Amino acid sequence: MIRVMIADDDALVRLGLTDLLEGDDGIEVVAQATDGLHAIELATAHRIDVALVDVRMPRMDGITATARLRALPHPPKVITLTTFDLDEYVYDALAAGADGFLLKDTDPAEILRAVHLVAAGSALLHPSAARRLIDRYHQVGRPQAIAARTRLDRLTPRERDVLTLLAQGDTNADIAARLHMRESTVKAHVSRILTALDVTNRVQAALLARDAGLTP
Repeated sequence: MIRVMIADDDALVRLGLTDLLEGDDGIEVVAQATDGLHAIELATAHRIDVALVDVRMPRMDGITATARLRALPHPPKVITLTTFDLDEYVYDALAAGADGFLLKDTDPAEILRAVHLVAAGSALLHPSAARRLIDRYHQVGRPQAIAARTRLDRLTPRERDVLTLLAQGDTNADIAARLHMRESTVKAHVSRILTALDVTNRVQAALLARDAGLTP
């Protein structure tokens, strides 16, 4: 069972997301926060697997809350939700440690899919957010690609194989099956990869892999 927290200052949004998520037999909404500080309090008191966090909230915004959530001893995965498709929100959310970025008008089935994917250790971005990141890559160009390749030199050949599949969106279970490894071994590799590349989550690792030309 995936234990979810919803953090949004709009009561109607919280109600709608709760109804949607609890219609899935594999998801349980265990906490609802009205702002960023409340989200930190609830995540400290409850075991949360995935947190859906609005960007714009009183007292503490969603970007700051995401960074605080990811710094907890037992951090939940975070999917950032927003009504506003702005570059700064995409970049700031990923930099804060978000594992996903979705607009609130995302199809309900896609929101459910995102929760399952992120809980399983994968990541998911709204298509427009992914497009913006690709555009940014083309704007940054060669210097960042060289820097990214330098960081990838810290990895073993096997870790590069794992990173390649991770960057393609494969879950740990998918990677284990394709590389004929135990899933626990894949998790250990992913942890080592994040540490070696000095990134906080799979999204950042995947972006670095793409910067380096490891994947299309």
